[in-house]
Amino acid sequence: MPRMLDVSDAVRAEIGDEEADRLLAGENAPGSYDCTSCRTPGDSEQELTSTVLFVGDETAVLAFAHAGCLPSQVVQVTEEQLQGAARSIGDGVSPAGGPDGTAQAQAQAQAAPEQAVLGVTSGLVLIEGELHPALVVEPTTPIARPGTAGAGDDFLPLLIEQGFMPMTELTSVPPVLHGWSVLLAVGQLHAVLQPGANAAQPVAWWQAHQPLQVTDNWRAAANKHQQVLMFAAPVGSIGRQPREDLLRMSLDKAAAQGRLVAAALPLAGI
Repeated sequence: MPRMLDVSDAVRAEIGDEEADRLLAGENAPGSYDCTSCRTPGDSEQELTSTVLFVGDETAVLAFAHAGCLPSQVVQVTEEQLQGAARSIGDGVSPAGGPDGTAQAQAQAQAAPEQAVLGVTSGLVLIEGELHPALVVEPTTPIARPGTAGAGDDFLPLLIEQGFMPMTELTSVPPVLHGWSVLLAVGQLHAVLQPGANAAQPVAWWQAHQPLQVTDNWRAAANKHQQVLMFAAPVGSIGRQPREDLLRMSLDKAAAQGRLVAAALPLAGI
């Protein structure tokens, strides 16, 4: 039976016209599936479904998503991430986190362009009476401006130059920063992407060594808003808070001290 599939030009170019036509005809596409983004059931015979091709160094995995969650696209990931994605697609994902839904990870991040270790915490933040999915980014050491020999910390100025806004209080949602995005795939957080040089494809500003698991509530809020709020603060401002109430207190304190920048980043965005 024909499927209600969206196969983008990028995906078609990777898998070939013959395979794309077979998918659309229903030969190689499942009827029911678990959405690679929100992890809830979908039915390609009844609702528009996006084909999402994860491409690693040596292999590729084709997954399916609700069209409202992700557009059809090609997602470049590391081979290690691809193997984890393949296992998740086959076995499902069990979200994990702290007692109140925070989840944390550390990874190498491209800090324009010096390498630095960033701590990343996910949690829900209440703004204007509504819960928003948030990522809080804090380096483990000061980040100097590339090319300088000083011991200063230019983490916030570098982000402000990229378009992040200083926050003195968390009373409104920060503006959308176009060109940046958050890659949430297979129900897990993979990367924060920034614009590539000379209008090239987005590149990873932060990429998890292993995809960061998030809670059902966080993922549901991300899919509802189709964006994630990213907050960033210098080393020593936030800490690794185990609960969302403590995370919010640390954010409010950092904002009051002028040590917080933020932006709303669209989901996927590739």
